[in-house]
Amino acid sequence: MHGGHHHHHGAHPHHHDHDYDHHHHGHQNAGPGHNRQRGTVQWQVPHKPESEDLPPPHERDLDLVETTFIENFARASDPTSFLRLASIPFVGIDASGKTLHLIRVETADRTDIGAVVPLLGGNGVRYDVLPARMTSRRHALGFLYYDGKAVVRLSFAEARKLEDRTDASHFDIEPTE
Repeated sequence: MHGGHHHHHGAHPHHHDHDYDHHHHGHQNAGPGHNRQRGTVQWQVPHKPESEDLPPPHERDLDLVETTFIENFARASDPTSFLRLASIPFVGIDASGKTLHLIRVETADRTDIGAVVPLLGGNGVRYDVLPARMTSRRHALGFLYYDGKAVVRLSFAEARKLEDRTDASHFDIEPTE
């Protein structure tokens, strides 16, 4: 370590300087293979101080939090407690002041295995099975709330932004003619 910065000799996949002291506890060059590629780690806001242009701490890495929610919600022994841990209100007020009541959480896995492309001239389409490296897997998550008249689907981020009014609640149903 030199003047608050650390330096690595040779190619190293995470070489960077910091404006603070960075100590290596038990970090030794492991010899051959030390520089091997590691699994991808995503940092939304690496090495930046708290500032106004950063999202609040509970909103950072929300995509990773949502992925973890999807991976584990179906296996939760107590879905109600799992929703509480994820800060999903059972009864919430949206930005327009409408009260929403959570009735269902939907998760779905999707794997794209084929592609349809229009033919030149617009007289048909071409279908191709995608090679393994081009297939894609996606997870879908939706929170279905009832607003007193209809079911409203919210994303993970939208549900977390509701003002939590989960305590005892009631709503009137207007008779239909």
